[in-house]
Amino acid sequence: MSKDDYFIGVDVGTGKQILLIKAFISSVRAAVIDSQGKLLCIDIQPIITYNPKHDFYEQSSENIWASVTKCVCNIMQISNLSPENIKGIGFDATCSLVVLDKQGQPMSVDLTSQFEENSRNVILWADHRAIDQANRINATHHPVLRYVGNTISPEMEIPKTLWLKENMPSSKWDAIGHLMDLPDFLTYKATGETTRSTCSLTCKCSYLPKLVGQGWEPSFFKTIGLESLIDEEFHRLGATTSDQLAQAGDQIGHGLNAEAARDLGLLEGTPVGSAIIDAYAGALATLGATSGDKERSELLNQLDQSLKAQGPSRLAVICGTSSCHITMSPNPIFVPGIWGPYRSVMVPDMWHAEGGQSSTGQLIDFMLNTHPAINQAREQASNTDIYSFLTDHLKMLQSQRQLKHLEDLTRHLHIYPDFHGNRSPLADPTLRGTIVGVSLDQSIDDLALRYLATLQSIACQTRHIIETLNKEGYTIDTLCISGGLCKSSLFVQIIANVTQCRLIMPESIEGAVVIGAAFLGVRASGLISSDLWEIMVRLGRSGSTVLPNDDKEVKELNERRYKVFLAMLEDQKKYREIMNS
Repeated sequence: MSKDDYFIGVDVGTGKQILLIKAFISSVRAAVIDSQGKLLCIDIQPIITYNPKHDFYEQSSENIWASVTKCVCNIMQISNLSPENIKGIGFDATCSLVVLDKQGQPMSVDLTSQFEENSRNVILWADHRAIDQANRINATHHPVLRYVGNTISPEMEIPKTLWLKENMPSSKWDAIGHLMDLPDFLTYKATGETTRSTCSLTCKCSYLPKLVGQGWEPSFFKTIGLESLIDEEFHRLGATTSDQLAQAGDQIGHGLNAEAARDLGLLEGTPVGSAIIDAYAGALATLGATSGDKERSELLNQLDQSLKAQGPSRLAVICGTSSCHITMSPNPIFVPGIWGPYRSVMVPDMWHAEGGQSSTGQLIDFMLNTHPAINQAREQASNTDIYSFLTDHLKMLQSQRQLKHLEDLTRHLHIYPDFHGNRSPLADPTLRGTIVGVSLDQSIDDLALRYLATLQSIACQTRHIIETLNKEGYTIDTLCISGGLCKSSLFVQIIANVTQCRLIMPESIEGAVVIGAAFLGVRASGLISSDLWEIMVRLGRSGSTVLPNDDKEVKELNERRYKVFLAMLEDQKKYREIMNS
């Protein structure tokens, strides 16, 4: 290992949703880290997202790869490194479905063009066109569904695949050569290998890995109406033999092929680590981080023991447009409404559980952008961002109203946050949001109060997920939190206060996911360790640690708010029963 050894991570993710044009801002990020895990530089390039119909979101794999190559070339120039310095590269991406023909060329998923617009060949993770297919799959109650909390999501790849089969002309369906999760498409472009990742197939494609099942379960696909995949021995889904499946950071093929090396400006043969889903990359970068050198040494001194002890007590929370929650255990723990347990999808031989909130950053922006005072607030914010402005405004209101605690401002304003359905722990995409305590006030004061109540609602739902996990056997008391929302000190403190958990922040708040992708390149290189947990602990760099407020009155206020949160959920169910009776 040399101080001149560096690693590249590439993250294909989704940013904010722009409400007026009903589209997501998606982007590629590429970063360079050194052998200590320190971030050297990062570059961001946009991706085009199409929204042809309500709840339909599509992208182009060619556009994505063009942004990847531009990003990597830019960071190489910014860092002033030579290709010889790069010892490994890793990829992560959203769990979006990429469709290619038998020659590896893009095939359209666009209904509005009658599947003729081949540049639109990616169904974005947030696309909900397959809700009906997901409902029908869930109605089978097949044992495979046990590993997704008994409820498959329309955001997963098998409901989307069934939608394609039922909506495409048969000639186009038959012409499909590859159905790939986006992370696996990136390693395919980089190496030319069609190797699939355990992470993508297990988490999003109803694959049962070694020591869980036989891989693809024919009875499941026959039951849901995808018999054609059985007849072809699952060739389009991949991983038909064990050597076509890789764990996180396993080296793919012989590294970068000649074409990809030219595109990226790197050396042919540079090791490429098997990719993972973006949320897991965030977990990879943060779950091993510690609050100090002493804690790190303790974990490194007994790696196997520390992994088994720390796994069930830590929850990675990756906060962005949506939020993902990932934890792990040495033994399988089944939790209703939580995806998993997934074996070896990140750390080998560990069982992973994945929860999440379909709308967090997206919800905050929706609440702000639809308020009458938003333009006035933005004018007054001038040189600061709107979130910091509203935080300062809340502190001013607290002082003006002579309130002891900020939480008193929203004592009678409550929000239930499932405006885009519930991912966890209820796995019900039909649930919707609720606001209680709305007045006719159109001022900035009211805007600030709604902002605070929205943050509190997200925190309450995070607590709901944690309590559901702990009820079944987890012992979560530490949140390893990352993502754009963590730039708000108000948001972070509210999460700590409502959940009563310790929060460990990463050194790079917004860079955690792409740094996690670089860890895959580290493992593929073999230069530091082949043990992924050791890489996570050794290279995971923490920033600040945030502890919950131990004030008795604040605790009581948050307990009451959480009771209201649960009551609002039950009320929505009651209203539906009344109207459906």
